[in-house]
Amino acid sequence: MHHPIFRVCRFDIVAPFVLRVGFDDGTEQVIDFRPVLAGELFGPLSDLSVFNRVAIDPEVHTLVWPNGADFDPATLHDWPNHVDALAARARQWALQAV
Repeated sequence: MHHPIFRVCRFDIVAPFVLRVGFDDGTEQVIDFRPVLAGELFGPLSDLSVFNRVAIDPEVHTLVWPNGADFDPATLHDWPNHVDALAARARQWALQAV
């Protein structure tokens, strides 16, 4: 089984909580992170001032935030295939926090 390895090589903030993410294979995703910003790790990113501190980790080549939050670059690369499951998990975390 072949599992491709992707690297994030650039990003732009295009709107609140929305990033255009470029990958080493030349593709891009425009990702709205709002549906997944819940729970202990990703919840703090719902503060725009925290979210906007996003960076690219030079070792693992993915998006990272100062609180330790990150996403697998393969998940970011194929975001449309994963966003529904991630959003459902975030809704569960939000309900558990209540």
